[in-house]
Amino acid sequence: MKTFRKELWFNTTKRRSFINISPEIESAIVESDIKEGMVLVNAMHITASVFINDDEMGLHKDYERWLEHLAPEKPYNQYRHNDTGEDNADAHLKRQIMGRSQTIAITNGKLDFGPWEQIFYGEFDGKRSKRVLVKIIGE
Repeated sequence: MKTFRKELWFNTTKRRSFINISPEIESAIVESDIKEGMVLVNAMHITASVFINDDEMGLHKDYERWLEHLAPEKPYNQYRHNDTGEDNADAHLKRQIMGRSQTIAITNGKLDFGPWEQIFYGEFDGKRSKRVLVKIIGE
């Protein structure tokens, strides 16, 4: 069995963003030369997420509205975490909802996806560098 590790770095211009990272994951699979196995895609920061869904702008706007309803950014004083001087408690909660990582099968050197599935990096407290771990295991 072979393993391959790569880090992807992101520094968004906005506080919240959804970025399709499927092309970067596909490139990492090619680079790994693993044809059959699994890829773990893992946000390495507590206010960012990795999730799988459709790359459709309306859905992304729905996510933004839904997440803001569940964990509104403001007022900052509604969260005890922000008593420490932070202003990102909502980002921690949004990450918890959207998830930390995804594991996807690799078949014949390709992501084994269903129709419309894509991998996204979800940023909930941006404007600074954060990383995503790509770990590929297989043959």
